[in-house]
Amino acid sequence: MIHLNIGSNLNSIHGSRYDNISIAINLLIEENVKIKKTSNFYETPSYPNQKLPKFLNIGVLVNYKDNVSKLLSSLNLIEKKIGRLKTKKNDPRVIDIDIVDFKGKIEDSDNLILPHPRAHLRNFVLYPILEIDPKWSHPILKKNPQFLINNLSLKSRIEITRLQKNVKINHD
Repeated sequence: MIHLNIGSNLNSIHGSRYDNISIAINLLIEENVKIKKTSNFYETPSYPNQKLPKFLNIGVLVNYKDNVSKLLSSLNLIEKKIGRLKTKKNDPRVIDIDIVDFKGKIEDSDNLILPHPRAHLRNFVLYPILEIDPKWSHPILKKNPQFLINNLSLKSRIEITRLQKNVKINHD
């Protein structure tokens, strides 16, 4: 299986943070990415500057026939279509799509590190995975999401809110 995480903390010309994430999902479908499961939306403070707008994130479990570099190209294209501009690290953004885990692959190249190097430290990655794939195991650490969540700081475990809201998928 493949785990993606999609986040947004700015409105775009397409609408709200929710709209940006929903559009990203629908563009993934157009790129022949098979959506298996999506988590609820999760809201977290912006990091490291909590004065910036809050982030919305979802976890997405997908199937994809092509290789990881082709998926990465598709994700970059989708981010551009929605209006993402490459700015400084941790700056607010209309959309951010990360590959958290690609079929358990371990890779460290100039343009991609798998699994995502900070996935095990991020509440907004771990809680959605726990919701949609509780038996997932981190490819390097060999630990499940609940174990990794238990190792987060108390602050990190309480500053995340699961919203009872799901992504809108256009069914043709």
